[in-house]
Amino acid sequence: MFTGIVEEAGKVISFAARASAWELVIGAQAALADLALGDSIAVNGCCLTVARFDKESFSFDVLEETRRLTNFHALAPGTLVNLERSLRFGGKVGGHFVTGHIDAVGTVEVMEQRGKDYYLQVRLPGGTGRYVVHKGSIALDGISLTIAEVTETGLAVWLIPTTMEVTNLREKQAGDLVNLEFDLLGKHVEKLLQSRTS
Repeated sequence: MFTGIVEEAGKVISFAARASAWELVIGAQAALADLALGDSIAVNGCCLTVARFDKESFSFDVLEETRRLTNFHALAPGTLVNLERSLRFGGKVGGHFVTGHIDAVGTVEVMEQRGKDYYLQVRLPGGTGRYVVHKGSIALDGISLTIAEVTETGLAVWLIPTTMEVTNLREKQAGDLVNLEFDLLGKHVEKLLQSRTS
């Protein structure tokens, strides 16, 4: 479980196919503190298990399905990825509950500075707009954000300068892909309503 409060933007060192799985190696600093093998780290919002690490980086074994269903297929050496260690008991919940299970991949349509803030508009894949609510929560690349606008094809959020400094959003531009995790509560309500009507 995560909160969507990104600790740092790590840098992809390599992402390559190995005999048993894809291996993703990421350079980091803050996310390496108190790390143990088997710990969960959200990478662009996707929950991965630490398989190996040293003082400057950690490695993950990535399933082909994970690579296919997330924006991981676009990762290359030097790409910034958002990192968050899993929620610990007694820790702060500054965002919202994020599971690290990606629902879909969206496409950046607009990313621009407006005054001191930044405006990000994302096109959603067909059929996923039902999970988007004005002033509701969404995780974009693992970042807990409040939905400011809902359109026929997507959503928009406003970003403060701190979010731009700490996360990989500072590199995003129109056409880039972002991992989407919709609010868990909305998905559960939908499932419960479906079971009551069937």
